[in-house]
Amino acid sequence: MSMVPVARRILLHDKLRFLITVSGVAFAVSLVFIQVGLFLGLLDNASITIEKSNADLWVTSRNTANIDYGQAFPANYVQRVRSVPGVERADNLIVWFVRLNLPSGSTELVIAYGTEDFKRWNLPWNVSEGNVVDLRRGNYVFLDESASKRYGAFSVGDYREFLGRRMKIIGKSREVVSFTTTPVAFMDFHVAQTLDPQNLLDRTVYILVKLAPGADAERVRAEIQRRLPYNDVHRKDSWARNTRDYWVKTTGIGLNMYLTVFLGCLVGVVVVAQTLYTSTMEHFKEFATVKAIGGGNVDVYSILAKQALIAAVLGFAFGAIMSVGLQPVMTRIGLKLIVPPAFSGVVFVGTIVMCLLASLISYWKIARLDPALVFRA
Repeated sequence: MSMVPVARRILLHDKLRFLITVSGVAFAVSLVFIQVGLFLGLLDNASITIEKSNADLWVTSRNTANIDYGQAFPANYVQRVRSVPGVERADNLIVWFVRLNLPSGSTELVIAYGTEDFKRWNLPWNVSEGNVVDLRRGNYVFLDESASKRYGAFSVGDYREFLGRRMKIIGKSREVVSFTTTPVAFMDFHVAQTLDPQNLLDRTVYILVKLAPGADAERVRAEIQRRLPYNDVHRKDSWARNTRDYWVKTTGIGLNMYLTVFLGCLVGVVVVAQTLYTSTMEHFKEFATVKAIGGGNVDVYSILAKQALIAAVLGFAFGAIMSVGLQPVMTRIGLKLIVPPAFSGVVFVGTIVMCLLASLISYWKIARLDPALVFRA
């Protein structure tokens, strides 16, 4: 006996109920995709400037938790770093919160990035207008296009006041966003220093290090650490991971993500379990017939499992389509949704497992079914 047609006929007997089942699974799948995708997008924002930069090593002040909240240290430390064998290039970088005065009269914070050669370090990596080399010429600034959501519309050629200093916007970047949604501005290193002389004069916040070809990264890192014992020296990947971990541990977004995924799975399990159970109760005699003609509990569960698999595959497909369709909407409102292909495979397997577990509730009821039921009036 082929169990697939039997499973399909029972499942499709009530088409409305079948639609509700698939919709429940699709909702659970899309909820998982969207929640995890937004979570990964936020974490990507937190460390995107680290990962996009050309720096192999980052020198920070001691116990710096993430890139946005660095502490200043003497700028001349860069000379010690440049003299380390295996270092091809090292430059200072300032990352500092400053106050921006808007034309409306209100003020906002902006994260100022300041270095001497942005192009060398691939910051910013996506320039839509202007040339970052021109930042060396004086009181000029690049603003990321995302700043328009907080500051209002702006154009190249406009002026803005940073801590009371009038600076000209000479270019725009794209994709340079922070975890806190505070917009990012790029300016010359010395301009950034003089914006807040009390904290930044003759000081820097980071040192970016490019390794020479063939250099041993760990050996160079250890030597820099030896010469700067009161600083920390990170490899790019570990520094990006530390930055992401900081926000996960201090904001609760990790717990929120896990809770939402759990609730999504719970919704899927409840909908599938309820639908299969109701359908099973309505087709008690059909299952009794299967057992009466020699079918065992394995055959019964095979029917239920195939019903669950049909709901899982269709629900996953519709859920994935819904998630893909929402990506452009998320982008338009400034949210980043990242769904790695490998994660899609995990969700697919998880959807199948979820539906199979839900089918066990019906199986426990049918397993105790008396085959003689089919012969009763």
